[in-house]
Parts: sequence; structure tokens; C-alpha cells
Amino acid sequence: MKKLLGLILLALALQAENGMISYKSRFSVDETTKRLVQVLREKGVTLFKVIDHAEGAASAGMKLRPMKLVIFGNPKMGTPFMQCSPTMGLDLPQKMLVYENNASEVMITYNSPNYLFWRHNVDANCSAPLQKKMGVVLQKFAKYAAGLGR
Repeated sequence: MKKLLGLILLALALQAENGMISYKSRFSVDETTKRLVQVLREKGVTLFKVIDHAEGAASAGMKLRPMKLVIFGNPKMGTPFMQCSPTMGLDLPQKMLVYENNASEVMITYNSPNYLFWRHNVDANCSAPLQKKMGVVLQKFAKYAAGLGR
């Protein structure tokens, strides 16, 4: 019964945040992205790609507010999750979206690790210490990029 209640509470929390965590940045999209890339490199994280969605839209003759997707990963952290649940490979490597919303605020958004673990049915016993660490690390990266701390 206790486990069921915990699952219900987790489902409600995930529904409330839509599986995403967002922070308002003090900087432009370009500067926030630059800061994110900087901290990833400082921490030895592999940077796979920065995709400029606005640039892509412009190449199709369309307009889009500034928006960049940063794709990055760390095999030491991601591999154990994929060993627990191979479908985690669908959401890994990690991504953070830096964008200007309709209110002209710059946001940095990423998938909640708890949401990913729930979505892919990752057993808490499989890699519990890394699950907490992933959440802490992603939060630090996002907050640094947004100018909200180190």
C-alpha cells in the first residue's frame, strides 16, 4: 500500500511538471548556451551537438524565436541506466533546451530525471546512487547556465 501511494504521488508530481524542469535565465539565449557549453566542457562532459532551431526555421523561410538544443552526455552515468532499461537510449544522451518564450523570457529546460526513470521503468534498486546524482548534476548545469549559481 505504501509503495502504491508513493507511485501515485510521483505520478501526480510528474504530471504537474510535465516531466520538465525549467529555470528563467538572466542572459540571452546565446549567452546561456555559451555558459552551458562552458560548464559541460569544464566538467569533462561530452558535447555532441548544439542545434540552432531558429537557424533551421530561417533556412525554411520561417521565423522562430531564439532556441538552441544542447545535446550532451557522460557514458559513466548514462550506461548504467541503459543497462537497467534499454529504452533509456531513446532519451539519452541528455538534452537542454535554451529558448526565448512568448513573454520574451529566456528559459532553460530539461527532462526531469525522475520522469525519465518513471517513463522507462528504471528500478530504483538498479542504479539508485546515480539517479540522485543525475538530478543534482543537471540542476547545477542549468542553474549555472542561467546565472543562478555555480
